[in-house]
Amino acid sequence: MRLDVMSRVGRQAAARFGVRAVPTLILVDGNGEVVLTQVGRLKPRDVQTRVDELILTDGR
Repeated sequence: MRLDVMSRVGRQAAARFGVRAVPTLILVDGNGEVVLTQVGRLKPRDVQTRVDELILTDGR
C-alpha cells in the first residue's frame, strides 16, 4: 500500500513507524511486525530477498 505522508492517514502511519524522510519503504509481515525499512532510493534486490524469505517462512 502506498500512502501520501501529507494525508491524515499518511501522517498517522508515518508517526507510528517513525518515518523521517521520503521515500521510505516499510515492509510489514502478516503479524504487523516491521521486517524491512529502506530510506531513500529503493534496493529492489534487498526487497525481493526479504519478501522471498517471508513467503518461505510463512509457508512452513
